[in-house]
Amino acid sequence: MTERTMTRQVLLFIAVLYFNSVVGQVSYSIPEEMPKGSFVGDIAQDLGLDVKRLRSGKARIYTGDSAEYIELNKEKGVLLVKERVDREAICAQAVPCALHFQVILENPMEFYSITVEVMDINDNAPIFKRGEMKFRISESAITGAVFLLQQAMDLDVGGNGLQSYMLKPTDNFVLRLQNQADGSKMVEMVLQKPLDREKEDSLSLILTAVDGGEPLLSGTVQIHISVLDYNDNAPVFTQKIYKSIIRENSPPGTQVVIVSASDLDEGPNGKISYAILNLLDNVSELFEINKETGEVTLIGNTDFEKKRQYQIHVQAIDEGGLTDSCKIIVEITDINDNVPAINVMSKSSVIKEDIQPGTVVTMINIQDPDFGENGKVKCYINDNIPFTISSASNSFFSLTTDSDLDREVASEYNITVTCSDEGVPSLSSSVTLTLQISDVNDNAPVFERSSYEAYIVENNTPGLSIFTVKARDADWNQNARVSYILEDSSVNGVAVSSYVSVSADSGVIHAVRSFDYEQIKDFHFRVKAQDGGSPPLSSNVTVKMVIQDQNDNPPQVLYPVQTGGSVVAEMVPRAADVGYLVTKVVAVDVDSGQNAWLSYKLQKATDRALFEVGLQNGEIRTIRQVNDKDAVKQRLTVIVEDNGQPSRSAAVIVNVAVADSFPEVLSEFTDFTHDKEYNDNLTFYLVLALAVVSFLFITCVVVIISVKIYRWRQSRTLFHSNLPVIPYYPPRYSDTLGTGTLQHVYNYEVCRTTDSRKSDCKFGRVGSQNVLIMDPSSTGTMQRIQSEKSILDEPDSPLEVRHLSYSHLNFKQNATRQKKNVNLTY
Repeated sequence: MTERTMTRQVLLFIAVLYFNSVVGQVSYSIPEEMPKGSFVGDIAQDLGLDVKRLRSGKARIYTGDSAEYIELNKEKGVLLVKERVDREAICAQAVPCALHFQVILENPMEFYSITVEVMDINDNAPIFKRGEMKFRISESAITGAVFLLQQAMDLDVGGNGLQSYMLKPTDNFVLRLQNQADGSKMVEMVLQKPLDREKEDSLSLILTAVDGGEPLLSGTVQIHISVLDYNDNAPVFTQKIYKSIIRENSPPGTQVVIVSASDLDEGPNGKISYAILNLLDNVSELFEINKETGEVTLIGNTDFEKKRQYQIHVQAIDEGGLTDSCKIIVEITDINDNVPAINVMSKSSVIKEDIQPGTVVTMINIQDPDFGENGKVKCYINDNIPFTISSASNSFFSLTTDSDLDREVASEYNITVTCSDEGVPSLSSSVTLTLQISDVNDNAPVFERSSYEAYIVENNTPGLSIFTVKARDADWNQNARVSYILEDSSVNGVAVSSYVSVSADSGVIHAVRSFDYEQIKDFHFRVKAQDGGSPPLSSNVTVKMVIQDQNDNPPQVLYPVQTGGSVVAEMVPRAADVGYLVTKVVAVDVDSGQNAWLSYKLQKATDRALFEVGLQNGEIRTIRQVNDKDAVKQRLTVIVEDNGQPSRSAAVIVNVAVADSFPEVLSEFTDFTHDKEYNDNLTFYLVLALAVVSFLFITCVVVIISVKIYRWRQSRTLFHSNLPVIPYYPPRYSDTLGTGTLQHVYNYEVCRTTDSRKSDCKFGRVGSQNVLIMDPSSTGTMQRIQSEKSILDEPDSPLEVRHLSYSHLNFKQNATRQKKNVNLTY
């Protein structure tokens, strides 16, 4: 291979097309038969690309369906020979011969068209398909008779192709060459000296075909001539050139043309036979001629895309050996017999939903080898998708985004690309591309409600689940993972986190403390929902927490005031009429609603026929005329009860004096002095009993505090060991946040006798609620107030604190042994 044939010619030009990917074209020239790994061209330098761009863009060569003869070295940015390039195998006789391929880059998507022209070298000698040619020529053949010879075939082209013929010896015949329209040469042997069978009945000639390469290559064929006896008329064709047009893919047996020749001789010398002479272009494999009729028919398959015209050389010969020749030109017309081939050059299978409109996601190459309208291709995609397809250049199409994408609307697109030609009938093909849309954190969590309002009954247990807030995020995976956060705020100067907490994963709101309706009735706080995207998006919602009242407070009597050592009495004149207002019991209940609705009842009175109490207003009025028989000292016990469930009540004792003057009242109310020694003894036992109960209470408190400290230390240990702390409460123990109550009832049965002046105390069974009211102004016996409703109806129900008043008790000397129950509740 010479230095001249190895010289590379480089042509570079850049064309900017009307779509957003970069397109360029580079042309190179190389000689055929270069060894593998031979240098073709510096593609990086010629395109002005950085070698790093070739690596980062995953540069590759796309050749469609054709073989890949050239490879790309991305490390050096050069093109190298990958496979042996045989120009004759690739292009046959086509000039020029070139390899066409594309270099594809991604991120961003670019492609460059590369053309490598393969230059011919003289590596093929002219050859004759037949090893010899035989002629039978009459000795009467006249000078100038022409005999058509077999043409040689040289696979090389241009100057390396077939150039000339030589015939030896030239005693009787000389060569005549005629140039054809397709560039070939028709070889004729012309008789220049008459033959004489009697001198020489056979001749042997050598025909040599020579090409124009360096060095010259040649091929030879032997010509054998038999000299026949006299035949003075040669066959003559009616036309020298016949023309015929057939469609490609016509079935075998299709008639092409009928040639005809005539011979003026008679007998055997006038009998003509026909034969096809040329063996090039596979004519003998595609066409045949009836040697008797001259009908040319199709025996093979013609393809317009491979060859559009055939030239058939037909010879007519008579029995005397005289011949004539003609040429048949067969034109092949195209039909739409090729479906457009869709080749996906490069595509992105996954794109982000925030990709900009107009971004190229796929590049497609369409190949339709048909001609004219049959080869024009249009492509389109299915409707109602945010993509469009456009032609980037001849046979190249780009699929681009047409509008904004939203993964929450569609996370995947199946795009069907259909390409059809303009032939009749039209042929089409399609390919389906699946495109995944990856998520971008573009949606903030949205709460199910614009605001929440929750209710909780006071005196709840700390840690109680109140309700749940819920937010949804339309994004996917980590971007849709919602966490709930309690926003910092304060309620009455106290951090809201000391009131409620929120579960980060589930959004469940828990009560941190036990609420008291009388201290706080409602409060507001905000919960933020935040997703797991980067950066995270969030939204918040306002929650109103409403504390519902519970009937946990008994009524409190404001008037009359119950004093410890003095007697307060209301005076009623004996001339008082019916409905006379004696006094009014005033009470309040710190609860609300129906729990604070109070009703007043007269439970006990010295004379129930004299007084009545207003149910709603607590007014004590006379219900009949006061007379002289009525006792001066009247004792009324009034019960104040709320409307809660269960109801709570309080009792008040009202002393009424029926008299017209104060001295009369004073004389009646001064006989309440008791036996000092007896009273002191009773007080001693009561104090002793209170001391014992107080001791037991203090002991229980100390034990509970000790347990609390022990468990606190345990929780600290668990905390430092990163283990979960589970609060534990002893059985029948309720943490009421300092309400100061123990859930135990101590029942004492007090027995008194007039003679022993001692009392017996023993534990009794749990009974109904008994409240002992001991009033210093009372001169009568001890009274027991039986509650209308037992507070121990339900097992383990909490017991309420009742008032226990201590006073001097006056017992009459003739009183029999009396037995009273005292409930002491702590």
